[in-house]
Amino acid sequence: MQQEEGYLQDHKQRLEQNSIEHDSILVHPKDYKLLTPAKVGSIEVKNRVVMAPMTRCRAIGNVPNTLMATYYEQRSGAGLIITEGTSPSLNGTGYARIPGIFDQAQIDGWKKVTKAVHLKAGKIVVQLMHTGRISHPLNMAKEAHIMAPSAVKAAGQMWTDAKQLQDYPTPKAMTLEDIAIAKSEFVMAAQNAIEAGFDGVELHGANGYLLEEFLSPISNIRNDKYGGSIQNRCEFVIEVTAAVADAIGKDKTGIRLSPYGVASDMPHYPGIDDTYKYLAEQLNHLGIAYIHLVDHSAMGAPAVPVEVKWLIRNVFKNTIILCGGYDKKRAEDDIENGLGDLIAFGRPMINNPDLVTRFKNNWPLSTDLHMDLFYTADEKGYTDYPIHKV
Repeated sequence: MQQEEGYLQDHKQRLEQNSIEHDSILVHPKDYKLLTPAKVGSIEVKNRVVMAPMTRCRAIGNVPNTLMATYYEQRSGAGLIITEGTSPSLNGTGYARIPGIFDQAQIDGWKKVTKAVHLKAGKIVVQLMHTGRISHPLNMAKEAHIMAPSAVKAAGQMWTDAKQLQDYPTPKAMTLEDIAIAKSEFVMAAQNAIEAGFDGVELHGANGYLLEEFLSPISNIRNDKYGGSIQNRCEFVIEVTAAVADAIGKDKTGIRLSPYGVASDMPHYPGIDDTYKYLAEQLNHLGIAYIHLVDHSAMGAPAVPVEVKWLIRNVFKNTIILCGGYDKKRAEDDIENGLGDLIAFGRPMINNPDLVTRFKNNWPLSTDLHMDLFYTADEKGYTDYPIHKV
């Protein structure tokens, strides 16, 4: 409690020193609420509601399309949209029908999305997600390779359109050359994102994908400079983040983290707290725009201890986006107490495309959510959810 109170006082002092002017409205700590404007790095947002990244599998042939543009446009009332996980390379396209941003057709497809969102005064960043070992060859091009820090097979299965559920294969352990290439692919994808009109880039360092695979001593059993100690296991994530920040600007770069997350066969390990404290310290030194901290306990996963959230909040001085089972009241509470600056909403954004308008008017949220249509290929359960009727 003393830690939280001490941080809150320091946080409000910093807000007073760095009040944000937006559309002639001066935002002070007393106005620090969910529906007030804010600034994330260099990105000015009209409110603190974030659309969380959610895999939706509508990118046929890994190319963004008009249907996807409609989906994001419908939800552009959010202050910031974070796209679904988007692969920076062929080797990262492990799921069926996920988008990429590594060729011109994909860049052109994303231009439709960013234009649609910007026409509604929204802001949008792309989440770069290299799936690493959480992949299957049936979802990928023939020339693609499934790679990870080590040749450690993940438990579980993945959907493939060709043969339905299939076991995860054993990945290839990345060589130093593979690591250098992967880093360059993240950089190129980030540059492509700016060309496509995105306001920034979020690196997906959570949910058991490539970046998080390097962080864990269970999926990373290397004995070189990228494995072993906490510092070594964090090195690839830090190098990728620094390279992307150098390429597009640290004020346009964020990262998603999930300490204590168990998605994609990521068991807990001793030293989790120290790992994320060190990583947050290094990210703070880089001066990137934000850390997006996700807690999957609302979906049955272990909770991220509040002490760990405060640990990261204490260490990282720029924007914190919190995500995980939030409703409006809890979102307001965690902004007010200083734990987070913006709040990301996932599932409520699916069946409430007008979520922000509902929040503003205290209208009820829809409970009609078609989970069986989350990952299908057409508009059903995607762009056909209605807005609230007065």
